[in-house]
Amino acid sequence: MIWPRTRGMTAVLFCLTACRLVLAQGAVPPAIDETVPAESNNYPAGPDSIAQPGITPGRTLTFELNNSKIFPATTRKITVYVPAAYQGDKPACVYVGLDGLGFNATTVFDNLIAKHAMPVTIAIGVAPGEVPSANPPENPRFDRSFEFDSRSDKLASFLLEEVMPEVERQAGVKLSTDPNDRAIGGGSTGAIAAFTVAWERPDAFRRVFSAIGTYVGMRGGEQYYVQVRKTEPKPLRLFLEDGVHDEWLGGPEMGDWWMSNLTMNRALKFAGYDVRHVWGAGSHNGAQATAVFPDAMRWLWRDWPAPIEAKAPGNPTLQQILIPGETWQLSQSAAPAGLTADGHRTNGNHGDVYTVTEDELWLIRSSGEKIRLDAGLKGAGGVALSPDGLWLFVSQSQSRKGLSYRVKADGTIDAKEPFYDFYVPAWADDSGAGQIAMDREGRAYVATRMGVQVFDHNGRVTAILPLPDNATATGVYFGGDGSETLYVSTGAHVYRRRLRVPGLLPGSAPAKVPNWGAG
Repeated sequence: MIWPRTRGMTAVLFCLTACRLVLAQGAVPPAIDETVPAESNNYPAGPDSIAQPGITPGRTLTFELNNSKIFPATTRKITVYVPAAYQGDKPACVYVGLDGLGFNATTVFDNLIAKHAMPVTIAIGVAPGEVPSANPPENPRFDRSFEFDSRSDKLASFLLEEVMPEVERQAGVKLSTDPNDRAIGGGSTGAIAAFTVAWERPDAFRRVFSAIGTYVGMRGGEQYYVQVRKTEPKPLRLFLEDGVHDEWLGGPEMGDWWMSNLTMNRALKFAGYDVRHVWGAGSHNGAQATAVFPDAMRWLWRDWPAPIEAKAPGNPTLQQILIPGETWQLSQSAAPAGLTADGHRTNGNHGDVYTVTEDELWLIRSSGEKIRLDAGLKGAGGVALSPDGLWLFVSQSQSRKGLSYRVKADGTIDAKEPFYDFYVPAWADDSGAGQIAMDREGRAYVATRMGVQVFDHNGRVTAILPLPDNATATGVYFGGDGSETLYVSTGAHVYRRRLRVPGLLPGSAPAKVPNWGAG
């Protein structure tokens, strides 16, 4: 393409020409400073991390937990800190430390609670589990990476259903059930675990301390950067710490710890989260994290008990489709018919209908003639035409791919491609993709295990809308006045949400879609 020359462009060309002349005459361009600070782990603890005169320390107890049903056959140590200010008359706030209560946490809490810089908080240190071999003590199975690096809600369930009730019983305390009253933190693999717990269960934890986080290729942690950017923001507040020389020497092939923390921080900021970071010159250890831990706690607990709420999204797709303040609501009315069998079929041109079975795609003519268009599908869950009727999208529940077909003038299809890439939760082997709904601009909304995944024209997920309690979406349909309400079923409930962009109802007249380009 030839761009028209403007006065501004002429000035730019003149500048470039002049620069070339200066360089040709031997001038040296200014040097680029690429200096990396020398490695240093000299981060002395401040007064908040040291026992202070006149401040009564809390009590600490430990016990072994070896009867887990969620992580069977594991054994681990649980440490409980109860501050001196705890009276037992009402539930206390909670801090869970993964890999135990590091960062001088008990002393920090003694000092900050006494200064009213954080609420009365009971701390729970959770060690990772070990499974003894049949010939102990030889070669036990260490479950730390499995429990902490895995991107699932299993660790959150373990904390909520097994650890915290046992802490209440063993320590004789009451723990708050309000997610706004709960924080979680850790270092390295414990840091990504803390993030995962809050990410999976923002209904249970909303404050996260992450030190030298292992957001690398252990068990899919490197996928968080993109998912954070695409997923509707959750009500979380996060504090990240790392050093420019951070690299775990036990597994450098897993990724770049320093760059992964930078990338994670950028993703969180882009997505709209309340996030703060502190970078230093340290390596893969807890020196700086221990030094900054008091300030991190002050920042995470600032303005408590004011609730932490989800921020406005930075993702352009979410900005285009979501209405500020509108959230998922339980639908009290009957589910639209499109959430049932109609979601497995879509109207074509001239009264034709496309429909899918488990493994086949059919065209049913208005005359009643049935034409099998494709076979061997992997659990076909939904079918939808683009608004202009030129392309057909078929989801596959037993695959990570959705299919695209070109629709010919006579209604038959060709040019089949596995065009759509689904995100799949770590606990699943496939997308569970079901019904598809289209908005009038050509975005596809697909019911999946991760909620509703929104696709652009070119087969890419640009937004993810999780459902309450991380429920799996089974059906999706536009309805309501102006077709601006998105209805989503989970099997147990039907949720609804108004969007900025109206949906395309089956049988609507073909509509031209915007030219989004090749991307």
